[in-house]
Amino acid sequence: MQDSDKFDCIIVGGGVAGLSAAYVLAKANLKILLVERGDWTGAKNVSGGVLWGPTAFDIFPALLNDFSADCPYERVITNRRLSFMSETSATTFDFKTDNFYKKPYNGISVLRSRFDKWLGQQVEEAIAESDFAEDSLVATGILVDRLLLEDNKVVGIGAGEDTFSSDCVIIAEGVNSLLTRAVGLQTGFVEAELVGTGIKEVWQFDQDMLEAKFQLEGDKGMSNEFVGCTQGVEGGAFLYTNKDTISLGMVLGLAALREHKKAPYDLLDSFKQHPAIRPILKHGKMVEYSAHVVPVGDIRLVPKKLYMSGAMVVGDAAGLLLNTGKAIEGMNMAMESGRQAAYTVIDAKKRQDYSESFLKSYQERLAETFVLKDMIRFQGAVKFIHNPAMFDRYPLFVNTILERAFTVDGKPKKKMTEILPEIIKEQNLSYWELLSTAVKGGLNL
Repeated sequence: MQDSDKFDCIIVGGGVAGLSAAYVLAKANLKILLVERGDWTGAKNVSGGVLWGPTAFDIFPALLNDFSADCPYERVITNRRLSFMSETSATTFDFKTDNFYKKPYNGISVLRSRFDKWLGQQVEEAIAESDFAEDSLVATGILVDRLLLEDNKVVGIGAGEDTFSSDCVIIAEGVNSLLTRAVGLQTGFVEAELVGTGIKEVWQFDQDMLEAKFQLEGDKGMSNEFVGCTQGVEGGAFLYTNKDTISLGMVLGLAALREHKKAPYDLLDSFKQHPAIRPILKHGKMVEYSAHVVPVGDIRLVPKKLYMSGAMVVGDAAGLLLNTGKAIEGMNMAMESGRQAAYTVIDAKKRQDYSESFLKSYQERLAETFVLKDMIRFQGAVKFIHNPAMFDRYPLFVNTILERAFTVDGKPKKKMTEILPEIIKEQNLSYWELLSTAVKGGLNL
């Protein structure tokens, strides 16, 4: 292969991390190749559907436009709910604010196949405006099966009989990254306790009906996380409103599923029959089902090194996800990692230095952003919510208290000072357990 055929950077994976890296590199006038195994960017991507924070708007300023039609995102999340469920009841904390409706938005709901396709179009437009409009490209329907190595340096990629040469490769292929393992950045197979299974259904409604169900105005939307709906399996459920659909699903610990001998789709079906969920689905039509392996926010999944000579790892492939117990953030972290990897490539090109010692600066950059700072800061939250009682006993405790307090049965009423001791005794809890859990939650969440 001639040097003129060499790319400055090849990005493997057309999710939000890879697309962010590609966009920044194209805008910086570098010659790039983005390779995606799906038929289009986003074809293989699964997400619960909320993109939090300003990162996406910083990288893709066109997201700040006022869209009269063909808006790439679904709704602006101004209403956040957190529900604790028992088998027959639910207690929900409900927060609304128009402050989240100010640009850049605090959160937007997205349908990844549509949103990622739009990001791909932004990358192609940036390529068309660059000096390498004829040479850079987004290539879909290609499975990268190997990295090309010379003297322990990544020098390109292989896809079947085809090879492509580059100064640097950004690996953005997802949590089960075969390429990352192949070059030794991720050792062995991913431990089951460090990943989960994400399953999602998309339900379609008449738009006016959907807005009435969730009391929505205009393009405002709602996100709802659920705890206590997984029959004791580590994990939770989510419901996010889109324009005329909802994203409904679960994220479940892979090891816990095996331990409890539960199937994800059985748990989701049971969740849909809960009295707090069943009426929501009335008059709706399920139009999409998807499943995906996802990181669960444990720092142990992040490789010790996210770089080697000629390569860097971003997004899910790097195990980047934040689970604070209040919400899960993944897409924003993936996009930020893609941006920081792109900045590193830009600097490496200026210096003509793609060595491991220089690409180490990518991980140093990432350590100065919210991505690694938050993951490290909230590791206590990850450990806290791994407590098995969080998935059945504590949600049941909360709901039992409120059911007793709200019950009118023609008998003399009891004070809370009488109700609480009764329930604590009935459910084999202790004051010390509840107090210590509350303190740990306050310190870690």
